Amino acid sequence: MSISSLNAISPIDGRYRNKVDKLAPYFSEEALIKYRVLVEIEYFIALCELKLPQLADIDSKVFDDLRAIYKGFTTNDAQAIKKIEAITNHDVKAVEYFIKEQFDKLHLSQYKEFIHFGLTSQDINNTAIPLSIKEAMNDVYVPEYLEVLEKLKSLAEEWKSIPMLARTHGQPASPTRLGKEIQVFAVRLEEQFNLLNDIPSAAKFGGATGNFNAHKVAYPSVDWKAFGTEFVQTKLGLQHSFPTTQIEHYDHMAALFDALKRINTIIIDLDRDIWTYVSMDYFKQKIKKGEVGSSAMPHKVNPIDFENSEGNLGIANAIFEHLSAKLPISRLQRDLTDSTVLRNVGVPFGHTLIGFKSTLKGLNKLLLNESKFAQDLENNWAVVAEAIQTILRREGYPNPYEALKGLTRTNDTINEQSISEFIDTLAVSDAIKSELKAISPSNYTGI
Repeated sequence: MSISSLNAISPIDGRYRNKVDKLAPYFSEEALIKYRVLVEIEYFIALCELKLPQLADIDSKVFDDLRAIYKGFTTNDAQAIKKIEAITNHDVKAVEYFIKEQFDKLHLSQYKEFIHFGLTSQDINNTAIPLSIKEAMNDVYVPEYLEVLEKLKSLAEEWKSIPMLARTHGQPASPTRLGKEIQVFAVRLEEQFNLLNDIPSAAKFGGATGNFNAHKVAYPSVDWKAFGTEFVQTKLGLQHSFPTTQIEHYDHMAALFDALKRINTIIIDLDRDIWTYVSMDYFKQKIKKGEVGSSAMPHKVNPIDFENSEGNLGIANAIFEHLSAKLPISRLQRDLTDSTVLRNVGVPFGHTLIGFKSTLKGLNKLLLNESKFAQDLENNWAVVAEAIQTILRREGYPNPYEALKGLTRTNDTINEQSISEFIDTLAVSDAIKSELKAISPSNYTGI
C-alpha cells in the first residue's frame, strides 16, 4: 500500500502534511540518509586535504564530483541505499557501500577504503543529525517563530491604548492595557529565543569509544584531535564535543529541546489567554464564507485555532521532554536507545510548526470588541479603590486601606457615583478630592 495523507498513521504525515512539509528535507528518512552521505564525503575530502600518503595523488578537482554525490542526492539514491541496507541490516554501512559504488563510477576505486576510515556509525549519526537540526532551525523554525513574534509586536502596538480590566485569580483587578498584555508575551518569547541562540550545535567525532583509537594506530604522527575539531567546526559548522564516549553526550541538544519547550509553553499560555478573552466577548472572529463553527449550533464561531495550537504544542512538549530527559543517559560507553529515539526528532518540530501556524491564523482572525472592554471597566469601579487608598497613604490619611475595604466589600453597587460620594466624605482638601475624582477604571492603567 502506498502512503498517502489518508492512510498515514501520524497526523503530521497525514492531515497536517501540508503544514509541515518544509521539514521533510531535514527530518525524513531520506534526509537523514543524505546528511550521512554529506558527512562521509566531506570526511573523505578532509582526509585528502590532510595529505595522508595514500591519498596524496588525488587531484582536488575531483572534490566537486564527490560533493555532487550529496548535492544532487535523489530519492532514487535513497532507495538504492535502502536496498543495500536490506542486505547489510545496517543503515550507516549501507551508506558506505553506496558511496563506494559512486567511487567506482568516478574511477576512484583504489581509494574506497578511506571512506568511513577509522570511524564508527555514531561519528556519522552524531554529526548528521545535529547538522540537520541546525539547518532546520535556521531555515524553517526561525522564520515561523519570527512570524508569530512580529504579529504579536504588531498587535501590541495596535492595541497599546486600549484600556482593559485586568483579572488576577479570575477576579477584577487594577486595569491594564491590552497592548501591554500582548507585549508581555512578545518579550517573553524574545528572551527565551535569545537563550536558545546561545546553545551550541554540538557533535561527536572520535571513533569507536571517542579516543581516535583506530586513527592513532594507523597514523600515530597525526594530531587527530585537532583534525576532528577542525573537521567538525570548520567543515560542518558544529561544535566538537570532546572527550566523549562512542556517542555524543547530547547535553546541548537536550538544552535546545528544553528551550524549544519553554517557547512552546509561552505560546500555550498565550493561546489560553486569547481563548479566554474570546469567551469573554473581548474579541469577535472573522468569519470565512462557507466555514462551519459547530455541527449543531449555527451561531457559533469557535476559537479552534488556539485550541489546535494548544493541543499540538502540548504534544510537541511531551516529546521534547522525553528527548531532553532520555538522550543524555546512556549505559557505559553507549547503548542503542538513543538511536531509535533520535529518529523522532522531527516529530515535535512538526507539531510545533502546526502550533505556530494555528496561533498565527487565530491572531489574524481576531476582531476587537471595544465596547465590551469599556463595559467591563464601567461595571467595575471598585478597582479604583487601590488608587484612592494609595493617594490617601501619600497624604498621611489614617487607615485608608481599611476605609476603602469597607466601601468596596459591601453588597451595594460600586459605581462612579458611589465612589464620588465616598470621596466627598473624606477629610481631605478639595484639591485632593478633585485628584481622586479624576481617576476612573479606564485611565487608571499605570505605565
